[in-house]
Amino acid sequence: MHVFITGATGFVGTAVVQDLLAAGHTVTGLTRSEAGAAALSALGVRAWRGTLDDVDGLRDAVAAADGVIHTAFDHDFSRYAANCQQDRRAIEALGAALKSSDRPLIVTSGMVLDVQGRSATEADVTFPLSPAYPRASEHAASALVARGVNASVVRLPPSVHGEGDHGLVPMMIGFARTKRVAAFVDDGANRWSSVHRLDAARVFRLALERAAPGARYHAVAEEGVPFRDIAAAIGRRLGVPVTGIARAAAAQHFGALAHFAGMDVPAACSWTREVLDWHPRQGTLMEDVDSTRYFPA
Repeated sequence: MHVFITGATGFVGTAVVQDLLAAGHTVTGLTRSEAGAAALSALGVRAWRGTLDDVDGLRDAVAAADGVIHTAFDHDFSRYAANCQQDRRAIEALGAALKSSDRPLIVTSGMVLDVQGRSATEADVTFPLSPAYPRASEHAASALVARGVNASVVRLPPSVHGEGDHGLVPMMIGFARTKRVAAFVDDGANRWSSVHRLDAARVFRLALERAAPGARYHAVAEEGVPFRDIAAAIGRRLGVPVTGIARAAAAQHFGALAHFAGMDVPAACSWTREVLDWHPRQGTLMEDVDSTRYFPA
């Protein structure tokens, strides 16, 4: 299968590209830069120069593909709402190019679901769109399925960890370095589901090969790691105190990421493991966080 992938040089996208190649697929990857194009070419991947805003270019790239994986997303949280709209437009453009065909589109989403007091499952739906929750990835994918597009969703947990991580955990480490304290919200009992990037990559590839319209997959290796455990590892590594802070004061420490630091988002993945025959192979989040990967000497 010839696969077009957005975010091909990103933290998750790079792992997906490598997994696709190892499984015998050929790949074209979207990249904005000459350096990104060179990196893809070195892997034997065709580089497609462009951005998520170039919807005509996205449609042209999809024309030659047997399937599409969309992993790109701008994680600049200072303009989160605008980035969510960019993501929606890109998904709509990719889907429009796949309409009237069986070619699959795999869309990336987060694990923020409308459940309380239990672990989320693949059957649970995401929050309705609102100013408080502007990310439209799943809504856009569902709209495409209603129009006959073979679209499905891979949900990623708050922590996708591994070599080269620049996501939420490194951001939390940065706050601890700057503030000289590793903090958690309230009692820190809120949980983050997690997965290693290499394990997540296989979920994307298997979802593409399965090509089940409307399916939602959970790329989750660990159902829920207490946030206070993450903070404790950060504090131990940095040699700074570990303490809880009131939810009302969380924004003073975590800034725009206060909501994420306090999220309780455990997630199950038994259905994903069964239908994709997927079994995580890599190490745990705490093994990674308490290592030189996150705290180089």
